Amino acid sequence: MTTMTESTVDTTLSAIDDVIGDTFAACHHCGRSMAGSVSDDFCCEDCETAWLAARCEPPPVDRGQGPDPTVPETTPERPLASFLGDPPPGAVAKTGAEVLDEVATFVARFNVFPDEHCVPTLALWYAHTHAAAQFYVTPRLILDSAEPGSGKTRVLEVAALLCAAPEMTISATSAALFRMVSAGPITILFDEVDAVFNPKSGGSSEDLRGLLNAGYKNGATVARCVGDAKAMKVQRFPVFAPAALAGIAGGMPPTITTRAITIHMRKRRHDQRVDQFRQRTIERESAPLRDALAAWVASIAEQVGEAAPILPDGVTDRAAEIWEPLLAIADAAGDHWPDTARAACEHFVLHTSTESTSTGVSLLADLRNLFTKHNTDRLPTKTLLADLAQMEEAPWGDLDGKQLDARRMAKELGRFSVKPTTFANPDGTKSKGYVTFATKEQVGLIDAWDRYLPPANADNDENGEG
Repeated sequence: MTTMTESTVDTTLSAIDDVIGDTFAACHHCGRSMAGSVSDDFCCEDCETAWLAARCEPPPVDRGQGPDPTVPETTPERPLASFLGDPPPGAVAKTGAEVLDEVATFVARFNVFPDEHCVPTLALWYAHTHAAAQFYVTPRLILDSAEPGSGKTRVLEVAALLCAAPEMTISATSAALFRMVSAGPITILFDEVDAVFNPKSGGSSEDLRGLLNAGYKNGATVARCVGDAKAMKVQRFPVFAPAALAGIAGGMPPTITTRAITIHMRKRRHDQRVDQFRQRTIERESAPLRDALAAWVASIAEQVGEAAPILPDGVTDRAAEIWEPLLAIADAAGDHWPDTARAACEHFVLHTSTESTSTGVSLLADLRNLFTKHNTDRLPTKTLLADLAQMEEAPWGDLDGKQLDARRMAKELGRFSVKPTTFANPDGTKSKGYVTFATKEQVGLIDAWDRYLPPANADNDENGEG
């Protein structure tokens, strides 16, 4: 085997170099010798930078923010939100005030309401249905009117688009409602409910009245016997659920109206216009609004459930229970909503008669006016009956088909522990009638006035007299 000498190897390598040449002997940019360069292509770093810059496109003047006019606009096959996933719990895109403002604007498009307090009240009531389980009570919402065609049904139709789990019905039986409520949280939207409670309808409404009364408080149940005679058992149905009821005025039982916020709807004037209600279009428009409302309320549910909102002066007892959920939501929303909600609360509770007054309470109110007019603490029954009969707007001249008499007056006032008594007149004679002070036999009219009537100065303020 022949051994190659060192000189032979050098000669061979030189021959190879002569054939292929040195392709990296000159700089790719300037052509100068690359002697001493660490790069295989450029003599220095500046030449490498200049070479690369000469071959790059110039940067866009808008720094890449503008659209490329050569590319046609198309809808992304997959929205960006789907890449990001669901928002974290409690994350909302808008503030509570903004969401409620949009709800109020939406509600106002389809009805003309009797005053400026109705729309914010409805917006807050719709919001509370999304967190009803957090509250001790859920106020009933009553929409009544003197005549049909006043917009009550439209309010319920709008409510069905914004409330949580709405169930709109007209003639559902009590048994059906029991099972619907017990099956899961729903919001009852009951139209033409006055027909159900009308005694002339021939049907029994006691079960429905019991459901609506008991369902006002969280955790309430109604016991019913279920099953056949051989396997009958008592079943307790949970009945707590928000409920909005619409009907002709005067058709609601007092036990329901005292648990409710009542809006007295009126027919629109010919010059008043509202947006046309096209169901499919409005459903599409309302869906994002309902979702935003539900998301925001969910983010504050625990907060409003534990809240103890400050109530306007004079709002106490059941009225306070009714309004606490709505005021708590308004406080959580912030901005103008706390003030707006309290103004509405004062309007409906203190300045608007939202519940039917019994004959006895009406009689107490008129008697207080008469005693104030005569500036005395005692009046004979004959004098009171004569003055009451002269009141044009009062029912005492034709009460159930006949004029109020001494027997009926004693019966009505006896419910308040006020009874006729014999007293001395200034001239020394004696009369039988009624006194404002207590005696051994009765408590006196002042006691009944203080318990069953608003303060006298409140009446004067509302009439512009104080």
